[in-house]
Amino acid sequence: MKRVFQDVVGGFKSLLTGMRITLQQFFKKDVTVRYPHESLKMAKRYRGHVVLVNDPETGKSLCVACKSCEKACPSDCIVVEGLKREGEKKKSVTDFQLDFTRCSLCGSCVEVCPSDALEFSKDYNLASTSKEQFVRIDLVRRADEGKKPETGEGQA
Repeated sequence: MKRVFQDVVGGFKSLLTGMRITLQQFFKKDVTVRYPHESLKMAKRYRGHVVLVNDPETGKSLCVACKSCEKACPSDCIVVEGLKREGEKKKSVTDFQLDFTRCSLCGSCVEVCPSDALEFSKDYNLASTSKEQFVRIDLVRRADEGKKPETGEGQA
């Protein structure tokens, strides 16, 4: 009889504890984000896919096609081509392909770049129904156009 009474009292305490927690949460402010009309602000440390950085003065890419990023990439997902044009002191990048399906976002390419031409984007909204859109991302074209990545479906 004593055991049954202890079980009833214990169950009642448990019920009151659960109700107290539920009521506390009920009166708190909502944290819902009305996606896709609103989006979360990404933290400064967030690391999206790699993008090329353009010189703010000239508008040209800072990349000198040294291929350091290509050599440092453990996933072997970067292909860089460049040539030295007449009248220029350094090589310029002509082709910078990133296979985002293989990229591990380790940051080796960003760290090793001598001209600070690579950085992580803040794009988190990459979604698609086909993987082919992420196999060959042309970073030179995207940097020149100043566009965010085209991902098809799911992008707001």
